[in-house]
Amino acid sequence: MRIDPSICVGLVAGQIGIMPADVSAKRGAAPAIGHWLPSVCDPWVLLADARTVHAEVDDDLAIVAGLLGIAVLGPDGAAFSAEQLKEAARYRLASARYRDCFSGEMVDAAHAIGQLADWRRHVDGNRGIAAASGMAFWKREAMRHFLWDGVRTPPFLPPARGLARARREAGALAIWPSRVPVTITADAAAVGVTLARVEDGFLRSRGLGAALHPPGSVVIDRCGIYYNARAASDLEGLLATHEFSPDLVERARQLRARVCDAGVTKYGAEAGQMIDLPPGRRTVLAVGQVDDDMSVQLGGAGIDGNLDFLARVRRAEPDGWIIYRPHPDVQAGHRKGHLSDAAVLEHADAIDSGAPLMELVQAVDEVHVLSSLTGFEALMRGCSVTVHGMPFYAGWGVTRDLAKSSPRRGRQLDVDRLVAAALILYPRYIDPVTRLPCGPELMVDRLASGSTPPMTWLIRLRALQGKLRRFMTLSAEFLHG
Repeated sequence: MRIDPSICVGLVAGQIGIMPADVSAKRGAAPAIGHWLPSVCDPWVLLADARTVHAEVDDDLAIVAGLLGIAVLGPDGAAFSAEQLKEAARYRLASARYRDCFSGEMVDAAHAIGQLADWRRHVDGNRGIAAASGMAFWKREAMRHFLWDGVRTPPFLPPARGLARARREAGALAIWPSRVPVTITADAAAVGVTLARVEDGFLRSRGLGAALHPPGSVVIDRCGIYYNARAASDLEGLLATHEFSPDLVERARQLRARVCDAGVTKYGAEAGQMIDLPPGRRTVLAVGQVDDDMSVQLGGAGIDGNLDFLARVRRAEPDGWIIYRPHPDVQAGHRKGHLSDAAVLEHADAIDSGAPLMELVQAVDEVHVLSSLTGFEALMRGCSVTVHGMPFYAGWGVTRDLAKSSPRRGRQLDVDRLVAAALILYPRYIDPVTRLPCGPELMVDRLASGSTPPMTWLIRLRALQGKLRRFMTLSAEFLHG
């Protein structure tokens, strides 16, 4: 396409990009005006700052520019109308056939666009991450997929080297907060580096993180992190300010139904035998946590571990029949927070670790949590939830909150909007089968069907270690009464 030089008056070469007709065009002399653009590039990024595009109406760049509202001029210098550009886009969409990225089944354009939109959000969220620190070696294969920005994956470096690289590249440093020095926030601020905090997502995998099962979902937060109620986070910002479109709310409603119908929780689908509940009594489920978990330390409102929490539940429910449910990481012997049966039964009426948790949640009259994700899962199933700490889902009008809420919260939301933010907009997902970025709907299907990465020797070794630690803990209780 020939370009009239008069349209470039007042512009310097760096402001004029020429897309070559083919790769061989760049091997010759430089263009008469402007500079060559990469022959393979992301048109959305390329056009982000464009003022005008000069192309045929059916050119890829012209179609994308039209969708972005950028003026498109043809060979004669006349602008194409919005309707001409829309018609070109409609023709392009209708002339192609589409397949689901994960099943290979034929789908319509809207379905394909939805999948690619999830992929785009994943990739765009990783742009500018220069390095990653604190990623456990057994998670790194998964993290390479989660941190891919469409071109590369940032290197895994010790914190000091990661900060240095991020500073050189004017980028961010991705960190796993519990695996980096406590001074990392101050160190990053001192050199002007933004931190992107990484944690497991809310639909994680068919297995415990403490048992070294790699995550299928993570969150990457450049403001704070969702479990730290003392500071703002990207998730809190979404909940406080995002305008949830009707389409997004409907998607969240359908996702919530899908999760509940499949019986999926953070760690996959459940099994086990339901316990008997006493008829005619108010039944209460108290959900234990890992005592030294950062969500307890930063979102627990000063409550001192599981025993203190359980005592508070009894004070709040003096006539209730209380079932205590220990955290699975604690039960497996991997983490701190074990309570002896005698200590638990001073405040509770029963201990359960084998019933399907979501079936139990829906069977009781009230669920009490400190900051556990079980509270959010219970809300998704329409259950009544009392919160003693300040998890991300508290303070929005859907829970009974016993702790003082943050002034950053207070907007009245429904559960579907919580789901939209926490399960659709905030996390990233990687399909455990194809290892491609995916949406939460596919992750739910994979968790329900049992599609997971293979059991590794490391996971088996970790399971054995947990059993040994639990045996030693129970033996010590027996010997010392």
